[in-house]
Order: sequence, then C-alpha cells, then structure tokens
Amino acid sequence: MVWLEYLLPLIFLFPMAAMGGIVLALRSLHDARVHSPFDAPLREPGQALRHRLDQAFSSLFLNGTLGPLVTLAPLVYGMGRMLFVDKQDWVEWALYGLLSTILVLAFSLLLVRDYQRIRRLKLGLACELAVGQELERLVRPEAHPYYVFHDVPTDSFTIDHVVVTPHGVFVVETRARTLAIGTDGKELNSVAVERERLRFPHWQERRPLHKTRQGVNWLSQWLERRCGVTVPVKGVLVLPGWEIDTSEASPDILVVSGEQLAKQLTDITPGQMSDAIHDKVIHILLERARLMELKHLRQPSV
Repeated sequence: MVWLEYLLPLIFLFPMAAMGGIVLALRSLHDARVHSPFDAPLREPGQALRHRLDQAFSSLFLNGTLGPLVTLAPLVYGMGRMLFVDKQDWVEWALYGLLSTILVLAFSLLLVRDYQRIRRLKLGLACELAVGQELERLVRPEAHPYYVFHDVPTDSFTIDHVVVTPHGVFVVETRARTLAIGTDGKELNSVAVERERLRFPHWQERRPLHKTRQGVNWLSQWLERRCGVTVPVKGVLVLPGWEIDTSEASPDILVVSGEQLAKQLTDITPGQMSDAIHDKVIHILLERARLMELKHLRQPSV
C-alpha cells in the first residue's frame, strides 16, 4: 500500500512530539502566576513591564526549544521515508530540505525579534525602577501628604505613575531611549521638546507626548466624575539620561530627565485642592487598585 510509505515514517516523529509536549508543559509552569497572600493592592514600579518581560522570555524559551525540533522534523521524516521506499526521489528530498531551510530562517527571525524585545524591555524596566525610586522620596517621611501609585490601569492602557500631592495630581510617564552615537563616536544625549514631538539627535517621536496627554485627559475626567469637582492634573514625561531642551515646549506637559524629580513635583503647583478632595482622590485610587487586583486574581492562568 502506497499510503503506508507516507504514514509509517511518522513513527520517527513521535519522540520529537513528546519532547515538544515537555517543552509546552515547562512553559505552563513558567507562566503560572504567583499571588501574594497579603492584601496589597498597590502595584510595584514597572510591574506591567515585568509582565511583558516574562512573556518575552517565555517566547524566547519556546522559540529556542521548539525551533530545532520543528526545523528537523521534515528531515527526520524524510530519513524515515528512506526505510520504506525502494527508490529515492531526489525532488522529494529537495522539498524536505527547502522546508527545513524556510523553518530555520523563520525561527531565526523570531529569536532575533525576541532578543531585541527583551533588550528594549530591560532598558524600559531599568528606567521605570529608577523613576519609581526617585518618586518614593515623596513619601519619606510618611507624615508628608504625598501618595504614589505605580502602573495605574485605565480603561484601555496603563499609566506608569500617579502622584497625589497637596497641590494637585501628576501623571508621570517614563520613556527609555538609548543614547545616540555621533559620527565622532561620542554619545549624543540632548533632546529638544516641541509642542507635539520630541526631536532626538537622529529621529523624532510624537507618541510619548500623546500618551502623556492621553493619561492626563483620562485621569482628570475620571477624577472629576468620581469627586464631583475639577481636580488639577498635570502630565510629566521623564526621559532618564537625556538633557532636555524645553525652549519650544508646550506648558501643559513637563518633560524632565528624572534627576531631582521628587523635588520638582513638590515645587510645582498645578492648582488648588482641598484636604477633603486630596484624601478622596487617594481613597478612590486605592479602591480602583484593589478592584483591578481582584479582577486580575480571578482571571484564569494561561
């Protein structure tokens, strides 16, 4: 029977399939969520980036382990075919080789993508932690009426940090960008801030300013609905390691390098806010953080 010549070689793929099953089982163990037994709704600095970094490492693990198995499968199947046929078809062997080559290229591109993604996320996480540590100075000593929330979830995105002060609320967004290299090999670390864009030495971006304004608009509208009054909210964009030129910047967004950030936020006065509204803002942000944490706990693990 001719069809047996194509069916029987599948036996040689069973060990590879078993190894693939073990890899997937190990991945599910890696992805298993660990939850704190304590009632701690506040999120840590960069927690969203930590989650994305875990996902990136999981993808790297899958592509790095399943890649060799999948790319060798056509050749293993072809060698199995050699045992059950009387005459070799070199065109068929060429197809097996071509398929393996295409799979090798595909998984190589996936590994390069994972490497670049992990590198970018690590840089972003390092900057998030640096800004978070700087913001923590606001709550020392604890008698000061400051409160810092990290990774505040909105309806469709996440705000890196929200700082509640006696004089207003700050939306703090952090963006990590690798310093540019000039033609002489020296680092270029100056960025010019305009109303709608950031002009880096070799490129320009609009998304960071847009994202900061988006966070300010959402938080101000959400707080106004919950508090019944207008709450002063100001956006702050932090670019760690860069020298900031704000001569052409718009006054609605403060762009800083992150150094002395805690002192800058204590000196800025976005508006007037009574003690009652100040306490209510902290209370509703704590309540939202607790509700989002409960929602996160109820979601099934992948």
